[in-house]
Amino acid sequence: MIFKRFAVGLIWRIVLIIILSAALVYCTPLVYQPKGNPAYWLGCVLWFGLIIYRGVELFHYSNSTNRKLTRYFDSIQYDDFSIKFSSDNTYGKSFQELNHQFNKVLESFRKIRAENEASLHLVNTIIQNVQTGLLLYDQYGRIELSNNSACKLLGFYRLKNITELKTNHLKLAEKLLSTTDKHFLYESTNGLQVSVNIVGIRLKGQIKNLVSLQNIQPELQQKEVEAWQNLTRVLRHEIMNSLTPILSLIGTMKHIVDKELPTTANDNGAKDDLQEALQTLESRGIGMINFVDGYRSFTSIPPPSFAKVDIEQLVQRIANLLQPEMTTANIAFSVNNATADQLIHADPEQLSMVLINLVKNAKEVLDHSDNPTINIKSYAQNNSVYIEVIDNGPGIEPEALEDIFIPFFTTKENGSGIGLSLSRQIIQQHGGTIKVFSESGKGCRFVVQLKA
Repeated sequence: MIFKRFAVGLIWRIVLIIILSAALVYCTPLVYQPKGNPAYWLGCVLWFGLIIYRGVELFHYSNSTNRKLTRYFDSIQYDDFSIKFSSDNTYGKSFQELNHQFNKVLESFRKIRAENEASLHLVNTIIQNVQTGLLLYDQYGRIELSNNSACKLLGFYRLKNITELKTNHLKLAEKLLSTTDKHFLYESTNGLQVSVNIVGIRLKGQIKNLVSLQNIQPELQQKEVEAWQNLTRVLRHEIMNSLTPILSLIGTMKHIVDKELPTTANDNGAKDDLQEALQTLESRGIGMINFVDGYRSFTSIPPPSFAKVDIEQLVQRIANLLQPEMTTANIAFSVNNATADQLIHADPEQLSMVLINLVKNAKEVLDHSDNPTINIKSYAQNNSVYIEVIDNGPGIEPEALEDIFIPFFTTKENGSGIGLSLSRQIIQQHGGTIKVFSESGKGCRFVVQLKA
């Protein structure tokens, strides 16, 4: 075993070369012996060959450390940290220490790479699940990173270049390519309000553009509802404060007319007319108070009591509830449920109220339609549940389509304009959206979207 140690092996190789060289020196004069003695020539060539062989062998033996260093640096360059250095541990303590240090450094690299991969996976998971859309692209429009929110917001499965946006979002693509506006508001063709923010960053010597896309439509709708609620609350307060003393005075005047004002023969029924007028005023005042008090529900909706709700069962229950009413009105009422075992977190009572309101609105617009039909359709898509209420009525005029969710706006003669506003507020409290699609004369489709 001792001859396997590097130092000993190197020493005896050097000694051997010295002996061979000495022998060569000794044999050299013999070369000049008479040519008839070939043994001396053969011996000289043999010794010379042995010297060359031992020199080459010594070179490879001593160069083993360099080869080890080459493998070590190659493993670092190509991220191959599975190599273990231990085959020459028997060469001595110095080799054992060197191999130990090599393996220790490689193990540190292994841990750093594992930590980097874990951090990269965590960052990528966060990017893909964050609600804000993110795009990273270079000066040529090549998209190097895009998350699920951005693709969903823009209506694409996958994006490779900003120019692909020109098919559905021409203005947005032009602004992203020009990057003159770093912050702007973009409104898509379907009415989606998106806040766009562009930040230039330098990566590997190149300028990249990081774009954040934030859907602010729910926030805008929420602010709109809050503004209407505040206005309604103020109006209701002022009207109630004004009507209450008026009704009190009317009651006092009625008492005076009935009890204290004498009836004379020549009043020509003036007292009766006065009593009738006061009665009319009181009746209208009470009606006004009841009307204003009816808007209390719009300004004070209780928070939802969330529970697990089976969409299929909920829709079917509402259909069974409304079916007799639809049959009486000669309306073809149907349900298409494609949400078997699909659960959502919702308040079943509030959600039922919204769907019943949508169906009854559809029923009211079908009074003068031929072959009236109402269809409730439910399905799941992209981690969301959709419930649609579709009718074949006269539809909604384009100028009224944007206003139907505004409080007090109504297209019905006896409507209050609260039903759809209330429905949208309830859906917003559930973290969802409600939209309407309609063309004049081609029916109407309300779409409720809720998170699965």
